[in-house]
Amino acid sequence: MNSESLESLEKMGGHFPFQCLIERTAFKSRDILKIGLSQQENAKGAIQQILQELFHIFNNNLTQAAWNGTSIKEFQNGLHQQIEKLETCLSAEMEKEILKLKRYFQTIDDFLKEKQYSRCAWEITRVEISRCFLMLNILTKRLENEGTIFSFS
Repeated sequence: MNSESLESLEKMGGHFPFQCLIERTAFKSRDILKIGLSQQENAKGAIQQILQELFHIFNNNLTQAAWNGTSIKEFQNGLHQQIEKLETCLSAEMEKEILKLKRYFQTIDDFLKEKQYSRCAWEITRVEISRCFLMLNILTKRLENEGTIFSFS
């Protein structure tokens, strides 16, 4: 399902607008992989938290994003389905790791607010979220390798 969400995300906006290249921000998506994922429960919790944060971000003010509305809905629905599936297999033991994830996504949320949800801010966010899905795929593969993966399909 992560690959479907990534595909919807890419389909939503098309090519990255040239005029947005001058805007920069320092999101730290690689930090997602540094969270304590030695235990499978932590990895599942991290995946769920990432999906919840993505769902929150993509339910913000999208009016200036200039994206395909149907693709946005598909993306939001896919995230919601993944979150629901994960809720059934988690316990509440990873508060510290969740805080790290919340801080990361708060920087994205703050960036969007600071830029007043401009088209370029949304395009930069879309690129950053694409990186998040790549990280989600890495986390999911870790669980697959441990034989503890849950199916998203």
